[in-house]
Amino acid sequence: MRLFALRGASTVDRNEADAILGATESLMREIMECNDLAPDAVVSCIFTLTNDLDAEFPAVAARRLGFDRVPLLCAREVPVPGSLPMVIRVLIHYYADEAHTATHVYQGEARRLRKDLEAAQ
Repeated sequence: MRLFALRGASTVDRNEADAILGATESLMREIMECNDLAPDAVVSCIFTLTNDLDAEFPAVAARRLGFDRVPLLCAREVPVPGSLPMVIRVLIHYYADEAHTATHVYQGEARRLRKDLEAAQ
């Protein structure tokens, strides 16, 4: 087993709790599916939100998916002028077999953040 880290991001169209929770749940489910990942293999998750999102903590959605025993942290993104608004990001540290390849997941408008990954898939 080896320690891995992967990134993911999604966007929402409004600053409402249900939008943040829904986008986070969708993102985490796809990350788990694409990486054959279960919460018990996860060491920690760091969520960030852009300054325009403050209606809910993304960690709430992760806990609902079984990450209740995983250390979760929510923080603000650096407000770089001209950056993509309404973005939820996650950095996940987890254990997997040596042969594993991390699959990063970007949903919605966040796909624009990593066009290099889109082209590779």
